[in-house]
Amino acid sequence: MVFRLPGIRKTISVGNQASSKAVDAQKGYLAVYVGEKMKRFVIPVSYLNKPSFQDLLSKAEEEFGYDHPMGGLTIPCSEDVFQHITSCFNGQ
Repeated sequence: MVFRLPGIRKTISVGNQASSKAVDAQKGYLAVYVGEKMKRFVIPVSYLNKPSFQDLLSKAEEEFGYDHPMGGLTIPCSEDVFQHITSCFNGQ
């Protein structure tokens, strides 16, 4: 099951990902895991240059260091906050 949002690709839940080595991110995208349920989002690498996304990365570094057990970046915020922040990038 895939939900499409402008600029963000939300894929199947992490539980299914862990058991089946599911779809990798396409070239130019990377996987991040967000929220309590660790939902997987595939985002454009261009988001890495955005100051508000860099703030999220700093928080991730403080909380998790460089050990991200899910294989992708783990972002310590709610899904709603993540979607709000990244929705601001779509018009830029």
